[in-house]
Amino acid sequence: MLDLFAGAGGLTNGFYSASERFITERAVEFDAAAAATYTSTFGPKVYAGPIQQWLLDEPTPQVDVVIGGPPCQGFSLLGKRNENDDRNSLWQEYAEVLRRSNPKYFVVENVPAFGKSRQLQDFESAAREGGELSNYRFEWEVLNAADYGAPQARKRAILLGHRKDLPKPKFPNPTHDGRHTTVKEAFRGIPHKADSIAFIRESKIETVTKPMPGPFRTTELHLGREYRELSLQRFRAIPPGGNRMNLPRELLAPCWLNHTTGSGDVMGRLHWDRPSVTIRTEFFKPEKGRYLHPEADRAITHLEAARLQGFTDEHLWVGSKTSIARQIGNAVPRWLGEAIAKSLLENL
Repeated sequence: MLDLFAGAGGLTNGFYSASERFITERAVEFDAAAAATYTSTFGPKVYAGPIQQWLLDEPTPQVDVVIGGPPCQGFSLLGKRNENDDRNSLWQEYAEVLRRSNPKYFVVENVPAFGKSRQLQDFESAAREGGELSNYRFEWEVLNAADYGAPQARKRAILLGHRKDLPKPKFPNPTHDGRHTTVKEAFRGIPHKADSIAFIRESKIETVTKPMPGPFRTTELHLGREYRELSLQRFRAIPPGGNRMNLPRELLAPCWLNHTTGSGDVMGRLHWDRPSVTIRTEFFKPEKGRYLHPEADRAITHLEAARLQGFTDEHLWVGSKTSIARQIGNAVPRWLGEAIAKSLLENL
């Protein structure tokens, strides 16, 4: 298979969990740290650079499956929608890879807003008669990773495509619809107290751009932060399951005093007995969402976030703390990737 926009290998992680039949012929990742993480964990099959350059530099392998999630920030509902964002054109490179590699099946993963984007409309046009992908048909649905075993509520648009001469793949049936995996199950064995930031060992690895910190096993990333006393006072004042709405007036940030609407999940605690909220790239900042530990007076650590995304404790990470957080937050939960892969296996 080919893994495009591979990141730290979240989708690869899921597909490998599904079956040993899935073997990566090539992965492509623009971010040097994420590419180094992928290489450290899965081996040297990743092209560290822009997909446009890869298409110029190398012949495209013939594979059975192409997977990948083109960067979605250009039309994510989290920020201001910008359909002119250059990242939105990367679907064209994805389509070019399909045309060259002629896979039996392909998977596109993206934010739910992708379903209403011009990029999806263009993809649909390309699959019509006379289009560059006229040999393919596809359908898409929004799936929640929690319904497939992830201890995290994370909705993603999943597009499943197939060659016209092959059976249409089915979207996976939920396996945990009535009984979601909880944060408590995901955090089993992790100490409440995080390690000091100074605890992380000094280690450097050569990458395509420069030496970077790493590689670090997931279990080495149970790292805390140095919080101001005001932040600690706020954390202590928030009860189990609570959020900024529980803070006394004297502990409210000035911007919150006259702001009674909006998300209550800012400065919120995760619940032990349910899946977490969606893990994003700044999960280590409590002011960005419901990212406080259920009991401890701190944000969740990189280790805990990686557990919620389904990365193994042996996954090897490269980059700064901020870079590794971005790699974790941008990943596809392993359980969702595994469910999709098993669905494809029925026809492979």
